[in-house]
Amino acid sequence: MGEYQNTIVCAFDIKSPCISAYEIHEWIYGQMSLEDNEVIMVQVDGAKRHMYIKLRDNNRLQQVPHLTTGQAEYCHTNGEISMVRVEKAGLGTRRARIAHLPPEVPEEVIRTTIARYGEVKDVQAEAWPVSIDTKWQIASVSR
Repeated sequence: MGEYQNTIVCAFDIKSPCISAYEIHEWIYGQMSLEDNEVIMVQVDGAKRHMYIKLRDNNRLQQVPHLTTGQAEYCHTNGEISMVRVEKAGLGTRRARIAHLPPEVPEEVIRTTIARYGEVKDVQAEAWPVSIDTKWQIASVSR
């Protein structure tokens, strides 16, 4: 499990219209004031309306959310304005299912093993229906 490095996430309103790759790039360089040589990669998660911008320099990563005060505007081609939350990307809280774990494995062993990836918030035992002979353990991990 890895964590985003030198990456900013721009979270658009989930109800906002989709924007094209060209519009995204224009917005990054116009509204966010990022130059071509500062951006390594742009990744778009259309379903979540999130855009991840990987930057070359960690110092620039610190400046962008500060300069935007954590928020920016996007003006769609139809004139609609969307507010965009701008922050450093992190791993956040994740749920992990561990399949085929014997029921004899104590919760503390699971917590200790998973703790190297972050703070373990919760461990829950799940049982599948009788037709499926599998036990799952779920761990919520936060960094």
